[in-house]
Amino acid sequence: MRAGKMDRTIRIDSFDAGAVNEYGTPTPTFVPLATLRAQLIESSTEEFLQAQGTVDRTAIIFRTRWLQGVTTSDRVHYDGSFFNVRETKEIGRRRGLEIRCERSEQ
Repeated sequence: MRAGKMDRTIRIDSFDAGAVNEYGTPTPTFVPLATLRAQLIESSTEEFLQAQGTVDRTAIIFRTRWLQGVTTSDRVHYDGSFFNVRETKEIGRRRGLEIRCERSEQ
């Protein structure tokens, strides 16, 4: 992986199910895990029919240096939008990480 191709900045947020609000009630939330430089591999938007009607789905793939602990319960913040992590792939022997995401409803 060449550093020159990593021209985007992304933030990976980790899901925290154990956070407690001021009233003592468990409140699921996301906490920042890491801010990374990444390469945007592919960005696509598909439109298809579902039970509720026409739905747009935006998929995006990032390639970055290896980071331990990224799971499908995390999300990526990129360009003012949130993307749910759908799949992670190890590149080489922990040299890099390919993160496949889908735009979040939030």
